[in-house]
Amino acid sequence: MIPWWAWAIGAAAIGIAELHAPGSYLIWIALGAAITAAAVSLSELSLAGQIGVFLVASAASCAVGYFVYRALAGRRGDEDWLNQRNRALIGAAGIVTADFVNGRGKVRIGDTVWLAEGPELAEGTPVVVRAVRGMRVAVEAAGGSTAA
Repeated sequence: MIPWWAWAIGAAAIGIAELHAPGSYLIWIALGAAITAAAVSLSELSLAGQIGVFLVASAASCAVGYFVYRALAGRRGDEDWLNQRNRALIGAAGIVTADFVNGRGKVRIGDTVWLAEGPELAEGTPVVVRAVRGMRVAVEAAGGSTAA
């Protein structure tokens, strides 16, 4: 039989290991060990009972951890543009620099000229970016409802 304080020390050691290997599930396993320490301190459990409590508590806490991490990842949503800077162009205003022919032309957004797709637009027309498709931006006339 393992004493309760050994489970508590194990939980602390696993928790400290989480500090050195962040992003892993070690904290949830440490929680399972802490729950086992509490269960052993409250009742006399056999070694098989202790291991069973540890396995069930660790599995349950890992399941809780899955939903916690999933909820945190879901909060990022569309604001997470890391390595996707072209998404920041959506909604940006620009101006047509080359007439659109057959749905293709050029627009200036900020200090850069982009290849663009959209309705037939004349040079000098203000536009808004609605989508980014590879190296092309899909635009529509500013204030217009023409979809690209």
